[in-house]
Amino acid sequence: MKVLRPLITAILAVALLFSSLWVYDRFLSPTRNREQDEVFAQNKTSRLTPQEESTIKIYHAASPAVVNITSMILNYDFFHNPVPTQGTGSGVILTKDGYVLTNNHVVEGAKSLTVTLLDQKSYKALLVGRDSGSDLALLKINSLSPLPCIVLGDSSNLEVGQSVYAIGNPFGLTSTLTTGVISSLNRTLRAPNGMLMENIIQTDAAINPGNSGGPLLNSSGDLIGINTAIFSPTGSFAGIGFAVPANRAKTVAYDLMHFGKVIRPYLGTTLSLEISPRVAKVLNLPIKHGIMVNEVYPNSPAADAGIKGSHQKVYADGQEINLGGDIILEMDKHPINSADGFISYLESRSPGDKLNLTILRDKSKIMHVTVELKERPENL
Repeated sequence: MKVLRPLITAILAVALLFSSLWVYDRFLSPTRNREQDEVFAQNKTSRLTPQEESTIKIYHAASPAVVNITSMILNYDFFHNPVPTQGTGSGVILTKDGYVLTNNHVVEGAKSLTVTLLDQKSYKALLVGRDSGSDLALLKINSLSPLPCIVLGDSSNLEVGQSVYAIGNPFGLTSTLTTGVISSLNRTLRAPNGMLMENIIQTDAAINPGNSGGPLLNSSGDLIGINTAIFSPTGSFAGIGFAVPANRAKTVAYDLMHFGKVIRPYLGTTLSLEISPRVAKVLNLPIKHGIMVNEVYPNSPAADAGIKGSHQKVYADGQEINLGGDIILEMDKHPINSADGFISYLESRSPGDKLNLTILRDKSKIMHVTVELKERPENL
């Protein structure tokens, strides 16, 4: 009996504790909750709006295909000792077999790359190819099972004001969603290598460091752009973000996947001078706009077509300027008013295309020349 007495006491204590909790929950807690309800305004019947439900659906559908990319770059200290530096960015899975698209500046110079999925599975990544001119790069990871992939949309029919959604890993905070609208279209942006990037999407959806390479989605959850840059005096988001349009990204990804590089057209010229009305007046030219050819590379399409480069050197404001070359006025009847316009139109063509040029030669001869474009050599 003495042995059972402590056990009976313990059982009674536990029973008393549970009965006390039941009494509190049954009678005292509701009273307290009712008193709180009388003090604070509450709405216990609130529901998600249709727009909120749509946003949540987009996030849950797309986020598994958005990855975190960690790059390891070797820098060197004052004594030339290697110092590993880690960088992060975002990317999107394009195919079930593991092709991942991201920004070139996320992976440039990396000695190793690691891709981490939403479920925290990590994979070593192979760099398939990169294109500094569009700031895009393609990676490959190997998985034993099919991977979730993003749905590619059409960026040719976008409208200013339509809703957009950005998913990425800003400041290392994985799978972050921000929302906004398309603020403008057809922006021009300089790639890190100085090349001109056309038809860029501008958005006010927050894009911060670490978001680079992540998707910009439409209200159907389709990818319409790859987030690439922000305009900010501080380095953090200031309401202006930029994305490479999906149609351009698809072309680059296809070329990188099949050729390891982007196939670009080649004319074989360098440019000397943009002709403006002021320059035309100084040079006594019968035109107002155009681009003067500086150099024509041997065995190039331009050389085969008989285009002539500059052969006179003059000095103005301490700078050497080459003159006397053919002046390109039109490409396929499109007026050429600047070097950017020349490059932009050339980049829109493909190797094998025939380009009809209208040129001015020797200040007086208007000529029409047909050039068959080639593939740009790798060393140019």
